[in-house]
Amino acid sequence: MGESTVHRGVLVKSLIGAVLMFMFAIFVLPPLYDLFCEITGIGGKTAGAYTATEIKVDTSRQVEVQFVATNNATMPWEFYPVEHKVLVHPGESKEIVFYAKNLTGKDMVGQAIPNVLPNNAADYFHKTECFCFNNQPLAAGDEADLAVVFIIDPDLPASVNTVTLSYTIFDITDRVSTQVSQLQ
Repeated sequence: MGESTVHRGVLVKSLIGAVLMFMFAIFVLPPLYDLFCEITGIGGKTAGAYTATEIKVDTSRQVEVQFVATNNATMPWEFYPVEHKVLVHPGESKEIVFYAKNLTGKDMVGQAIPNVLPNNAADYFHKTECFCFNNQPLAAGDEADLAVVFIIDPDLPASVNTVTLSYTIFDITDRVSTQVSQLQ
């Protein structure tokens, strides 16, 4: 057996191994991470849309809610909260707005992923409406006000006086080409 045949075999095995690792990272790790966060309660992930029932507002207490916006490294938009913090009474519905502007010369679609800190507050932070529930298509140079309406559950532990809602926005244009074509 020649030396080039041995090198070719090593190369083929390496390529197959790399493909299998990528498939594992893309298809297996995200559901495992979600399951891990669900079981342990860490990760600050919020639930989907919350259907508000009649909740009594606790006027004896106020919680400071802070807002943070981050762009993924590949997202060239301007993205920030219009207000950086608000005071709310648990049980009170509150709307805040994030601003987004597509700074590029091409139509794009963004998706915001929320996170709540401290982690133990995520179960008590309910979004009744949120731009994060949908993809956000913006034509080249366009801007938008993106609203989120939330309620802090009155059962939030008394030790939690400050909650931070952060969003990271990602460019998902390549994954949703039909929404981009609708912008034109």
